[in-house]
Amino acid sequence: MEIHYLTYQLIDKTKWDACIDSAPNGLVYAYSYYLDSMAKNWDALVLSAGPATSAGYETVMPLTWNKKYGIHYLYQPAFTACLGIFGRNISVETVNRFLLAIPPRFKYWDIYFNPANLFKPLDFELYERMNYVLNLNSAYDDIYRAFRNNIKRNIKKSEKLHHVINKNIALAEVILLVREQARHFAAMAAGDFDHFKKLYQLLYKKEKATTYGVYTEAGQLIAAAVFLFSHSRAYYIMAANHPDGKTLGASHALINAFIKDHAGQNLLLDFEGSDISSLAFFYSGFGATEEKYSAIHLNKLPAPLKWLKK
Repeated sequence: MEIHYLTYQLIDKTKWDACIDSAPNGLVYAYSYYLDSMAKNWDALVLSAGPATSAGYETVMPLTWNKKYGIHYLYQPAFTACLGIFGRNISVETVNRFLLAIPPRFKYWDIYFNPANLFKPLDFELYERMNYVLNLNSAYDDIYRAFRNNIKRNIKKSEKLHHVINKNIALAEVILLVREQARHFAAMAAGDFDHFKKLYQLLYKKEKATTYGVYTEAGQLIAAAVFLFSHSRAYYIMAANHPDGKTLGASHALINAFIKDHAGQNLLLDFEGSDISSLAFFYSGFGATEEKYSAIHLNKLPAPLKWLKK
């Protein structure tokens, strides 16, 4: 079977989404509607038994790209934890073949791969990143018993302060809190939030999205998060805390409420990280375990520009 490079206009989205649906390593980020919403541009590599215009898509890789100063580059879109190669029977040879098939016009790569792509391909050097996941298929009491003691203390602190936890709060409230927090450590483009709003509306209609919020007795939102659902995963995708909420157990209570609501289901709570030690410690406190994935940083820029992107 051959790998075909398809520009956006040539991608059959019905075949694409059918491949993501059936892929054992499928993720919500890989659906065409997610990529349409969050990627500035995207093309694709498609492995098929015949011409990609007529055959089904066996294995796929989205190429999310942008252009600056006339140079095309691959990048990781906002609110998209990982992408990479999706399909059945993915091997180190599969990963190597797909990476070799990326068109040479993309001079700079900075992209993240899903956990099923965690190999050391012959012709490329990938580096490891860390995610944390929690299996929710046990009863809530069993999951709770595995919580670290400081997590339990913070949950009880939130309860004593009579915090109110609401579901399906307005996305605008979540985004406002996220933007207030993000401005202290990361630049988030307003357009990314606008695009995510449209994506959320689409997923909410499909019953694949919800929001949670923690409020003080006075009605102030002090912790909030968005959860998306696909492939037996719940993605903790957009979370934020008010400065006052960080010491009041609000985020602990929010995650605990989600776990309580979904315990006993065939569902993996995906925390979307983290390489940051403090977050890793926080997530592991709920009993979450490591899930490694990979990434690549490749710089083929012309010499005068290469040093700018080291």
